Amino acid sequence: MNANKEVELLQIVEKILNLDPAMRFAAVLGLKGNILEGIMQENKTSLESQKQQEKYCNDVAKARKMREAYDEKLGKVRYIHTERENVTQITAYTRKYTVFITMEPELSITKKLQIITKIKKMTSHL
Repeated sequence: MNANKEVELLQIVEKILNLDPAMRFAAVLGLKGNILEGIMQENKTSLESQKQQEKYCNDVAKARKMREAYDEKLGKVRYIHTERENVTQITAYTRKYTVFITMEPELSITKKLQIITKIKKMTSHL
């Protein structure tokens, strides 16, 4: 990946984190699940170790491959929204990357959908 693309991905991750104070973590992943750019919000602590986070990102890539098997009949996945007790996880796909974010679960569903829409617009060219 060239330096311009690295800067672009960093800027996108920073913009995602600035969408709302409830944002915890934002990352752009390669198709194999490697973290190309990822930032934890300054005032937040990770709920997982770095090793767990890397494994989770690899699992996100595997899940993408599995979901793609259904694209022809069901259509492409727009995003995945997972609600957990301690965190909300959002995964969105672009042609070349996977965008993975976490946020505080207390936000309303309407607010979460607004954030997802902004992220999709922000990353549609990737």
